[in-house]
Amino acid sequence: MLVMFRGIDTVPLRRLSQYALAVLATTLSSGASAFGAIDPFDTSAATPPSPRLTLVANPTFTPCQLLPADTTYGIVDVVDQALCKNPKTHEAWANARVQAAQVGVAQSDYLPNLDGKAAANRQRNDGDSSRTRSASLTLSWLLYDFGARSANLENARQLLSAAASTLDATVQTVFLAAVQSYFNAQAARAAVVAAQESERASRESLTAAETRYRVGVATPADRLQAQTALSQATLNRIKAEGTLRNTYGTLANAMGLDAGQPLKLDDIPEAVADAAFERDIAALIDEARANRPDLKAAEAQVKAAQSGVDYARANGLPTLSLSAGPAWQSTKTGGSEINSHDNGIGLTLTVPLFSGFDTAYKVRTAQARAEVAGAQRDALRLQVALDVWTAYQGLTTATQTLKTSADLLASATQSERVALGRYKAGVGTILDLLNAQSALATARVQRIQAGLDWQVSRAALARAAGRLDSRLLEPAAQPQSTNTTTAP
Repeated sequence: MLVMFRGIDTVPLRRLSQYALAVLATTLSSGASAFGAIDPFDTSAATPPSPRLTLVANPTFTPCQLLPADTTYGIVDVVDQALCKNPKTHEAWANARVQAAQVGVAQSDYLPNLDGKAAANRQRNDGDSSRTRSASLTLSWLLYDFGARSANLENARQLLSAAASTLDATVQTVFLAAVQSYFNAQAARAAVVAAQESERASRESLTAAETRYRVGVATPADRLQAQTALSQATLNRIKAEGTLRNTYGTLANAMGLDAGQPLKLDDIPEAVADAAFERDIAALIDEARANRPDLKAAEAQVKAAQSGVDYARANGLPTLSLSAGPAWQSTKTGGSEINSHDNGIGLTLTVPLFSGFDTAYKVRTAQARAEVAGAQRDALRLQVALDVWTAYQGLTTATQTLKTSADLLASATQSERVALGRYKAGVGTILDLLNAQSALATARVQRIQAGLDWQVSRAALARAAGRLDSRLLEPAAQPQSTNTTTAP
């Protein structure tokens, strides 16, 4: 190792100093931004891309567009805006870029440092004055450190891997939140329609009761019961409209917009239940453990903590460093001036002898942190299995509910028609009619909610399995309208 530095003399040191001064001049002339513009270790290539939606079924889809105020949002638009504008995705992406830069910081430890120093002073004593000017360049290079730098670099790389996986997990979390908010808003919107329909039916019942009362074939109790049912239906409609406004605010928040942003949604997508998700639950759990980005992040945290143990141990071992550089000094006293120029080179072996047991306790700390990271990873593995099991059972229930709710709505609709016809014909009671209308109103809401619950449950299972991406939206993906403008 010493042989490769024997050729260092004044000439290469002068060239090195000239290069350093040129870099310094360029940096000062271009401002502080020059430091952030260079990337000699190409850490940008290791930085994950910014979160955005890509549709295989629609390759012309352009993500992150600024949509007009009167846009009618579909599920694809909602998820796209959420991924692009939600601050959580911006934060996770910024953290990934931080860790990518830290990899560059760790790699820079392998390169030498070149420092320049210049000084000038003037002294005056009893009428005599002297002036001294000096300049020096110092090259310092850590040659060997028993693996401290490599452990630090591995730690930085694992933390970058963890940050990238955390970004993936955040994207899926925001994706699922956008899907849930969209379908919740659609459910609330449909509930308003159902409440309005129930209110209309109750008003029709009141009209029928009043008509029968006027002709003397109904009692005042019939009219009062019908009026009570109408008031209750009106109250339900008012509550449904309030819930709709709240769900719109939640949806806007999930999309990274202000809660008061007016939104228009497209027609409620039709839910067609299928059994494509049905498979061996054990295999699905294994797949989730292989794909879940949060579990990958936890595994990378464990490896980073293990590298921290190696780094703590290496910090207590000797280091070998090279130092070299020229120095110039000019001293002027009275009428005489003395100039000097020196060159130096040397090797420094630093052997830590005693640090107050600092290294020992740092190693113990790092080992305990590695155990903490391992326990957190193991806990997350168990949680992944529970998430998959819960989401799978939820989707199974939602699929069965979706099929049954269709039959319930059909029978309730027919029952209400029969009860209304019987009451108008004078062979049925007002209680039969009101009960039938109440059952129909409930069946409408259950049918709508069952369809939207199935959509959300499907997305939740994909999230639990670590496979929530644009494939979930492909059936709903449509070509973009041409009246959108690209955000600057």
